[in-house]
This record gives sequence, structure tokens and C-alpha cells, in this order.
Amino acid sequence: MATTRRARASDTSWDAIFAEYNIARHDFAAAPFPITGDQIREACRSFVGASRTEPRILCKQDARDDRPPVFQEKGLFILPVANGSYVIVKGDGYVDIPPIASPLQVYESDFPFDLETTRVGNSEMQHLDRSYAMSLLRHFADDDSLALTIRGRKFSPSFTFNAYGFPLSVSGVQTEVDGGYEGKSQVVLVEAKGAAADNTIIRQLYYPFRQWQNHTAKPVSTLFFQRTSDDEYRIWQFAFDDPADYGSIRLLKSARYKIATAYR
Repeated sequence: MATTRRARASDTSWDAIFAEYNIARHDFAAAPFPITGDQIREACRSFVGASRTEPRILCKQDARDDRPPVFQEKGLFILPVANGSYVIVKGDGYVDIPPIASPLQVYESDFPFDLETTRVGNSEMQHLDRSYAMSLLRHFADDDSLALTIRGRKFSPSFTFNAYGFPLSVSGVQTEVDGGYEGKSQVVLVEAKGAAADNTIIRQLYYPFRQWQNHTAKPVSTLFFQRTSDDEYRIWQFAFDDPADYGSIRLLKSARYKIATAYR
């Protein structure tokens, strides 16, 4: 049964932004609509609270359902293209995270002791760190040489790409990966989610992919990682058939695991 999306405070902010700049009348078949953070603040001047006025929060639409109704009704999504600058684009913009149909695998780690501190709390980072320490990520990537070398926020170099028929240029946009690992012959980037997600905005995978392509001649692989409430680890590997095409993403492989350890 389909669920009804709960209204959010940001919905009325986007209604005001669309009204202020006549965005609903824009011809999205001809070009994306550019908008700045200052324009967003100006259109939201009568509202109170960061969730209704702050561009960084209003433009964070990480899943399809995070989009306000004015985006969903017109098939739009938003991308940052520079510090404080965005474009609203006609197109899906998201990729499905499909259920993993393959059988659950038991991964037997030879790690010699229990990592007790990784069981305190329930953050996506600690689950990712545990899977790396236990060498599950190395196993999935078939690369025993992977070492953690990338983490946190950085700013992108300049690059251009095609998004649903529209050429776009990006420069100095903040990017973030939950974990980046360099091996002898590849770099592996991971976007981790602590809770189940059935889709994600492609940008979270694509921008870091393009960024690190700029810094290494090694192939760059992109993984999406989840750990479920029953301690199951799920990993998907995506690729871009055309690195210059935002929408060329496709799933390469996926697997789900339980970690078995020698000390138990």
C-alpha cells in the first residue's frame, strides 16, 4: 500500500520560492532553472527558522520523497553547481537501491578480537568502520590492498557533465564520502546509510566519483552501504557507463552479509 508523504515545513518555503521567481512557468524542457542561495533567502524572508530559510537545508533532497510537492509534480530535482549556486533540473535525478535477491552470505572474518567500541551507538560511520576492520569491504571489492585514505568534506574541482540532455558545470561544490579506500589498482568510495533507503540522489555518488577521478589515474569504484537493525550488511556497487553523463548510472553487483568472527 502506498504511503502518504507527510508535509514538511520546507514545502511552504519552496512554494514561496517558486511563486517569487515564477519557476512554475519556466520551460524546463529548454533549460534548467538557476537559483542562488541569496535568492532563496530573499524569497523566504517572511519565514522563521533554519528549516524554512537556510538554502543548505532547503536544497538537501537526498531521496525522491524528500522533494517538496512542487518538485515532485513537475519531475524536478536540484543540484549544487557552485558555492551558493544551484540549478533545478527536469529529470529523475535519483537511483533505485533495489532489494538484494541473492542469498545471505556468512562472511567469516579472522579479526582476532571483538571491537566493542563499534557497538556503542548506531551511526552509519561506526558500521562502515567495523565492516572495513573486519575486511568485509575488501572482500566485496575483491581487493586485499584497500587502505582507508579518504574521509569527510572536501571541495570539488571544476568539471562538466550532461544531466538529462543539459550541459552543466560544477566548481567548488562541497562533497563528502563516508569512507574512501585506495588499493594498488583502484580507489573505492562509499556512501553509507544507517537506515534502509530504497533510492538516493545520484549526486551523492556522482560528484565524489568525478572529484576523485580528477586526483588519480586509478579506476574509481562507487559503493552504497547499509547495515540493518538485525546486523545484516548490504553493499551495492554502481558504475557510470559514461563518466560525463550524470544519468548513466547502473548497478554492477550487490550482496548481503552476516559477519562471523573467530573469537565467538
